[in-house]
Amino acid sequence: MRVIVVDDDQLVEMSLTTILGSDEEIEVVGSGHDGSEAVALYQKEKPDVVLMDIQMPRMDGYTATREIRTLPNNRKAIVPIVAMTANAF
Repeated sequence: MRVIVVDDDQLVEMSLTTILGSDEEIEVVGSGHDGSEAVALYQKEKPDVVLMDIQMPRMDGYTATREIRTLPNNRKAIVPIVAMTANAF
């Protein structure tokens, strides 16, 4: 499974990448720090899953998800985009 991790907190991004990378069935094919990087990585890497923080600078995860869903690609609607947040409120 090809995964992209996007989080503006570098520690979270590195931790997730390390944990996921330890599973031989999961390949972390990219990581980014804001929504615009998520969109670019999605287009370049064509992942099976996107793990995305929802509160990020420049472009948040909600906006990035909407942009990914409107890309001219018939896979866009079926690729899971999992929202992540450290804000429990």
